[in-house]
Amino acid sequence: MAVIFLLFLLVSSVTACDRCVHQSKVAYFSSASALQSAACGYGNLAKGFNGGRLAAAIPSLNKDGAGCGACYQMRCKDPKICSKEGTTIIVTDLNTNNQTDFVISTRAFMAMANPGKAKDVLKLGIADVEYKRVPCDYKGKNLAIRVEESSQKPNYLAISFLYQGGQTEIVGVDVAQVGSSSWNFMTRKHGAIWDTSRVPSGALQFRFVVTAGYDGKWNWAKSVLPANWKNGVIYDTGLQITDIAQEGCSPCDDGNWKLH
Repeated sequence: MAVIFLLFLLVSSVTACDRCVHQSKVAYFSSASALQSAACGYGNLAKGFNGGRLAAAIPSLNKDGAGCGACYQMRCKDPKICSKEGTTIIVTDLNTNNQTDFVISTRAFMAMANPGKAKDVLKLGIADVEYKRVPCDYKGKNLAIRVEESSQKPNYLAISFLYQGGQTEIVGVDVAQVGSSSWNFMTRKHGAIWDTSRVPSGALQFRFVVTAGYDGKWNWAKSVLPANWKNGVIYDTGLQITDIAQEGCSPCDDGNWKLH
């Protein structure tokens, strides 16, 4: 039954054909702090992601939190003021406004501009854009696990994943004591946060499934949290995620931009 459930998660998480080029409109928040809500659970850490080029995504892209941390390349469609390359945004929140697929930070909005045209792009208020999902690149930084402040040792552990590279989604997480083969599953609380009330004692290891290729791939972080783990501390997993989740989106899965 667990295998069937996992396969369902894998299939359901890649039905949106993210890597295709999509047409939409985008608005912006004047303050990046508006993109740090509890929807993804990053809090103030979000301000340091991707140079502040942050985004709130509609539910079909947020995917009940599985889409948190996903990266998209976006460009506005007026060639007089907008660059061909556009900019990369990272999902840190949920957008409940169905008029636009994303609401992005001011910094991200202006980053779509040609040189010297940032203020002209900002004056648009709402811009016609096209976007596609792209791999996240954290410049060699490893996947990290943050122990959430809500954790209550030794009976409750909540963690979030940071710096998840590649073009993947984490769809399953297990935790065990280092050296043990007795794994306890964790559940997605919301956004990027996973939790369990069955916390093993001692130092902790994790294994998790990411969407990779047309299937899933197990990753094993053999020693992450020390026995004296602390709330609010970020721990290095020693792993870099570079996988690409493939989608059967023919004929649009080449990910090519339309003509500008």
